[in-house]
Amino acid sequence: MTGDDATLARLMRAAQAGDRQAYTVLLEETAKWLRRYFHRRIGPEKLDDLVQEVLISLHAKRSSYDPSRPFLPWLAAIARYRWVDHLRRDYRTRTEELSEDTATTGDAGDVVLARISLDRLLDQLPPAQAKAIELVRIEGYSITEASERSGQSKALVKVNIHRGLRKLSALIEKAN
Repeated sequence: MTGDDATLARLMRAAQAGDRQAYTVLLEETAKWLRRYFHRRIGPEKLDDLVQEVLISLHAKRSSYDPSRPFLPWLAAIARYRWVDHLRRDYRTRTEELSEDTATTGDAGDVVLARISLDRLLDQLPPAQAKAIELVRIEGYSITEASERSGQSKALVKVNIHRGLRKLSALIEKAN
């Protein structure tokens, strides 16, 4: 059987009408099409998992398919969304081992001096601005988290960061 759009659309219509055999053939043909679709987009070790994710999504979304429309663009949209989700998950969970070559060449004294310099600069700001910059830009908290930790509204956190960074920039320019 060929995995052309007309055939797959016919199988999908029959599957929506309750034909189990047509649904089985549809899934088999769709899996073949998906393997070709993902062949150059993803590593072979993750290909089967991604194909299965798309087939599960197809199963969950099968009632949303409009039989008057082409099947392959509908399937490709699902496949693209699953692929992007997969890439995001993969990126978030990816870890890289640090090797001896990755070690810093400077000593810890440089880090300490940099932190002391940063603290001195922050001391020249109003406390609310320094706190907002410390929480968001240095410690990596979101605006919402910084708002909760500092007792400032989200808007005030944003304003304090903007004004504080502008003042720090002016202080550094003045020192140079």
